[in-house]
Amino acid sequence: MLSLSIAVNTLNLKTLNPIAPTPSKSKILWRSSSSSRLEPISATLTPSPSSSTPSNFQQQLYQPFRPPPSPLPSQLGSLDVTARLEILAQRLGRWYELAPLITSLVREGFTPPTIEEATGITGVEQNRFVVAAQVRESLVQSNADPQVVYEFESGGAEILYEIRLLSARQRTAAARYIIENRFDGKGAQDLARAIKDFPRRRGDKAWDNFDYNLPGDCLSFMYYRQGREHKNPSEQRTSALEQALSVAETEKAKSAILEELQEKDGGEENKFDGVELGVRVPVVRLRIGEVAEATSVLVLPVCRSEKRDREILEAPIECSREGEFGVVVAEKGWERWVVLPGWESIVDLGKGGVVISFADARVLPWRVNKWYKEEPILVVADRTRKEVAADDGFYLVAAADDGGDLKVERGSDLKKTGVSECLATVLLVVRPPKYETDDQLSDEDWD
Repeated sequence: MLSLSIAVNTLNLKTLNPIAPTPSKSKILWRSSSSSRLEPISATLTPSPSSSTPSNFQQQLYQPFRPPPSPLPSQLGSLDVTARLEILAQRLGRWYELAPLITSLVREGFTPPTIEEATGITGVEQNRFVVAAQVRESLVQSNADPQVVYEFESGGAEILYEIRLLSARQRTAAARYIIENRFDGKGAQDLARAIKDFPRRRGDKAWDNFDYNLPGDCLSFMYYRQGREHKNPSEQRTSALEQALSVAETEKAKSAILEELQEKDGGEENKFDGVELGVRVPVVRLRIGEVAEATSVLVLPVCRSEKRDREILEAPIECSREGEFGVVVAEKGWERWVVLPGWESIVDLGKGGVVISFADARVLPWRVNKWYKEEPILVVADRTRKEVAADDGFYLVAAADDGGDLKVERGSDLKKTGVSECLATVLLVVRPPKYETDDQLSDEDWD
């Protein structure tokens, strides 16, 4: 008796007449029958995924990322790598003509450092060329004035790069405004931030007087808001408001700025979003992404108002920065910290700085709207200034008639009760970001 053993992944057996085998999947095998006669058996092999070698399988899964290339101009499509590197090294073309060459090299495996080594174009410049070229192309596709586009032919990468986060429509208006006012890279950056920030400031004083569709009004509102953060009167406040007036485009915006300029200290109480202030303590709303965009930041310990004065006394007094990376080092450990932009009123705050978190604005000595009562706030204070000096100042104290919880009181009210020393002097009040007014790009605005 003849026996045959077959080991396959999947074996389907069926008695058939012999047929010609297919090249890869079928084979004709024979077995012995009871009459010592061989009968044909058809066996079909079905490959298993495990039959692939592990190395090949991993290569299929883990392929290095290569960004999609920008289409090379027809006159550069036949250039080899050496020729493209030579063009970049010699800068034989306008900046936006070099961008597709950089992208094509990255697609072929070059990294920014290797391109920099071969051409002398730094990684920062490479990124700026590529992004600015995309912004320029969006202006062309949006049918922007050809003369405006032409103005960016030479040295326009730095400026166009700054308006990359704007929508296509906003880019067109911003580009024209930049050319008309001869802005440099810093001016373009300020303009782009003002346009992005404007919708987030909905509800601020005089917001309705400025036109969001006009770049000049957006920039003017930014200067207007910065001016109101300074004491009145002060040179910084007047300078910021005059700058706002110089760039405003609509008459409503100019009227609002002139009205603010004419307000004098000691007159009517200043109003901020329905809040009446008898003092000149800045009240700002933290903008989404503002910390990431800030050129300087402060890291401060946070105390909870319901913990009374215990946390104020126990919080770290001093935080310093060490090393080239500016590592923040505190004198002792603390659980709660906050990072705030280096606003002018607190940028020099050093030893003794602290932040107190309140659940709503009712702890502050001003009248508020109903919706505002439910809004949490942060109060930035200086613990090194404990004297109740100014009648119109804000001071942090432990309320004797409210279980000892922390409160903010006017200097004049404290002096009437014979209080001459406080826990800290208030420098700034911070309101939270308003996510519902954040102007994300709509689908049609993405390029």
